This record gives sequence, C-alpha cells and structure tokens, in this order.
Amino acid sequence: MTTTTDRQQRVGLATCSVLPDLDPGDRPIIGALADRGVTAEPVVWDDPDVDWAAYDLVVVRSTWDYSPRRDEFLRWADRVPRLANPADVLRWNTDKGYLRTLEAAGVPVIPTIWLDPSRHFSKRAVHTRMPAFGDFVVKPVVSAGAQDTGRYQPVSAQSRGLAIQHAVELLDGGRAVMIQPYVTSVDTAGETCLVFVDGQFRHAARKNALLTGPRPTAGLYQEETMSAVEATEAQIEVATRALDVARAELGRTEQFLYARVDLVNQDDGTPMLIELELTEPSLWMQYAGDAKTLDALADAIVARL
Repeated sequence: MTTTTDRQQRVGLATCSVLPDLDPGDRPIIGALADRGVTAEPVVWDDPDVDWAAYDLVVVRSTWDYSPRRDEFLRWADRVPRLANPADVLRWNTDKGYLRTLEAAGVPVIPTIWLDPSRHFSKRAVHTRMPAFGDFVVKPVVSAGAQDTGRYQPVSAQSRGLAIQHAVELLDGGRAVMIQPYVTSVDTAGETCLVFVDGQFRHAARKNALLTGPRPTAGLYQEETMSAVEATEAQIEVATRALDVARAELGRTEQFLYARVDLVNQDDGTPMLIELELTEPSLWMQYAGDAKTLDALADAIVARL
C-alpha cells in the first residue's frame, strides 16, 4: 500500500480561470515548495474535472473571480478535504459584515452604514442614509478588488444621485450595501497593507488610492500601484488585535496560514482597519525586501502537510 511517506506530497494552489498559472506574485511559491520536496501546482477552483482529494493540501491564492459567485465558491470550499485557510474562515471573511465583529471587540474600523436588501429601501430611504458631508464610498458587502465600488461627493447633486443609483442597483440585485466615509489620508499616505504568515508579521506594502469616482472597476480587479513601506508599531498592534479577534470569533487555536490587514490613518494619524483579508489576498512578496516571507509561507505550508 502506498502512503504519503512513500510519495512526494502535493499541494494545489487554487486560482481562477483568468489566471490559470497564478498571479505572477504567487508563482515563486511553486519553486519554494519544490526546494522542500513538495510538488505544488496551480489549479482552477471551479474546474469540474479536478480531483481535490488528490492533494495533501489546497492553498487558496488567486481565486479572484469568486465574489459574484460566493455561494458556489463556499460550496467548493466545503468539498475540499484539506484547505488553507479553511472553509469556515472563508465563509466568515467573504462577507464584510465581519467588520461589525471587529468593531464590537474594540478594533478601530471605518464607520459603516449597512443596508440590507431584505428591508426593500426606497430611493428616498437610501438618500437619507447617505452622508451629508465629506466624500463617501458605496460598495457591496461581498466584493473583492474594489469591484462595484465607487467614491462620491455629497455636495454634488449629480454625484449624490449616482451614489443613490449605485446603492439601489446593488440592493435590487439582492446584494447588501456598505456606505463609508472616504478617508482622505488615502490620497496622500495610501493604505498600509500588513502581511502575516502563520500569525507572524512579515512585511508591509503601501497601496495608493484606487477610488477617484463612481464605480471605476471594470474587469477582475482594480489595478493597484504598490511600493514597500515600513509598518509602525501602532499599525502592527492594530493588525495583530484584529487577527486575535478573528481567531477567537472562529474558535481557532491554530494560526491562519496567511493574512493581510489593510489599514488607513485617521485624522489624528492613528491606524484604522479598512479590511482584513483571510481569503485570497495578494501577499506582495516582491516588496518584502528579501525571501523571508516566501520561505516562511513555504515552511508553514509544509508544516500543515
């Protein structure tokens, strides 16, 4: 009888059909695992011919087309025998309602107005919930890569009208909506994205502003302009707190294989969470400055086999 000790172990790196060979930033994982005696290969998550049981572990990477088909994606996750991060983590993290949990636990997050499609809001009701001052953002609760997300100005009747139309269209499509103030520091300082592997902070990258107007994203995701940056102790503290709350909420003793925590600065300069990415975040290992993040990820994957 052949056992896992008699053969080379296999890891599937889940991706999407648009990126069948993975995003370029993820491809070095294949070589790093090969150096550790593990065969890794990209596998399209919704390919019906894939035998997921043939892999000793499946690691979610470039599955960036899941958001319009979240239910299908989660059914797939439930079918994969060994998945990192696991299906219960993906279920919790693919609905940005998780921000409520983080906020209730004291993690600083962007203030959010939540609109549920089951309440059948009229255009007037949506209008009354829009901010009266300062630019604001309208986006669906389930989305990725700034898809279906737009930035609006309340002082402009045209812009406000477009925001109302945007929200109503999402609600009419059965999609819950988030309305958040646009954090102006993003225009100057961008977002700081902290990458964690196996619970340990590894490196940070800066993401420049993506939103310049109504619903800019067409395609799989919004193109991002990135650069390396040093994270502050305050940023690492907020990010670590968010991960601790997430693990407690999910009842996990094991660390998440990977995580990315995206932060912006409040007016007083203190960090505030905009997103916690546990599903399929870009890890931007090219901005780590060395191979330590890649090595840590490969080692963490091997430890889970």
